[in-house]
Amino acid sequence: MAAEIQPKPQTRTPVLLNKIEASQDVVNTAVIIPKEDGVISVSEDRTIRIWLKRDSGQYWPSIYHTMPDSCSCMSFNPETRRLSMGMENGTISEFILSEDYNKMTPAQTYQAHQGRVTVVLFVLEMEWVLSTGQDKNFTWHCSESGTQLGLYRTTAWVSGLQFDVETRHAFVGDYSGQVTILKLELDSCSLVTTFKGHTGNVTALCWDPVQRVLFSGSADHSIIMWDIGGGKGTAIELQGHNEKVQGLCYAPHTRQLISCSSDGGIVIWNMDVTRQETPEWLDSDSCQKCEQPFFWNFKQMWDSKKIGLRQHHCRKCGQAVCGKCSAKRSTIPLMGFEFEVRVCDSCHESITDEDRAPTATFHDSKHSIVYMHYEPTMGWLLTSGADKVVKVRQTRCLLRQRLDRQPNSDLLSTNWSFDQSQIFSHQIFFRVELIEG
Repeated sequence: MAAEIQPKPQTRTPVLLNKIEASQDVVNTAVIIPKEDGVISVSEDRTIRIWLKRDSGQYWPSIYHTMPDSCSCMSFNPETRRLSMGMENGTISEFILSEDYNKMTPAQTYQAHQGRVTVVLFVLEMEWVLSTGQDKNFTWHCSESGTQLGLYRTTAWVSGLQFDVETRHAFVGDYSGQVTILKLELDSCSLVTTFKGHTGNVTALCWDPVQRVLFSGSADHSIIMWDIGGGKGTAIELQGHNEKVQGLCYAPHTRQLISCSSDGGIVIWNMDVTRQETPEWLDSDSCQKCEQPFFWNFKQMWDSKKIGLRQHHCRKCGQAVCGKCSAKRSTIPLMGFEFEVRVCDSCHESITDEDRAPTATFHDSKHSIVYMHYEPTMGWLLTSGADKVVKVRQTRCLLRQRLDRQPNSDLLSTNWSFDQSQIFSHQIFFRVELIEG
């Protein structure tokens, strides 16, 4: 079983500003309107709602629009006020919102997919609408003409999509647990590489175009930080959730990652530290500490007249050890383990109190999170839950300070040249094993 998170008491918590509770079904996506005291939500109940805060302090819908089918996902561009919405029937409908957010005008409709639209992105710089669906197709359309520009067939349903405007690379995360990188052209695309690291389906992606770092969250409860711009193929594992990761957001001004999970947990990670890759687990027929045979090592068991032991692995050094030689537990925050994990006796002695200093804070949203959105200019964090409630919180008190550690000179202060020939000349395989007795 996965280890249970036991967070330490926090002196600062997100401040709940408001709750929106009028939806008749689950809100699949909701976003905060920048520079406005408002929220846009789309729901399984087929509605688009624009919520503006009234003098009473409560949010009331200034727009209540019903669509012909369930609304599965959404992308909102605040500069153009363009609302792109994916639907259960595979179409994407676009609207232009008025300046006062009291009117929405139909702009474009795309017959993009044969099944439910899972992710939609509007890219203003390219005038493209990128989308993925349960038909396993990744498509991009021209937002001016509405014509399809290209299509790529994925291996599984896509549940995460990000795009880098500068290099025209699309990051596609799917239900097989892999992340595919595609190079998009006007009417074609090429496969660059595939990252394989998660043991569960990819549930969320987050791209930092400045540091050239991609974060992927998964149903296996883990987050992986992929070093795209460093050219070294570094993959850093983050373990801080007990349920599947539902959303990822990045605050670039403080270099903090915000993640949420279906059990309501919100974790704020300090990424301005020198993190370490988890070691690859070693294979052995006997304990690499006491040399006792494991239960499949019949020859050594017969020769030593001893019953074989169960194999475990130390999370710090990766050595294969028996239970007696790895009876202790410890947090290893710089390796991403914010809760206690199995370590061998020698590694446990080498871990200092300073090494155990947490690099993340834990908070409870008090509802099962379906979607999360962070608005950096206001410091607001929005979560929509399976309870049909949308909650808006102020997180500025949490994000204004970084934890007192040395900056990551190896990863986060690198010269991030995006040299495709160096970075994507080979496939990157990263082993993540999450559950062990």
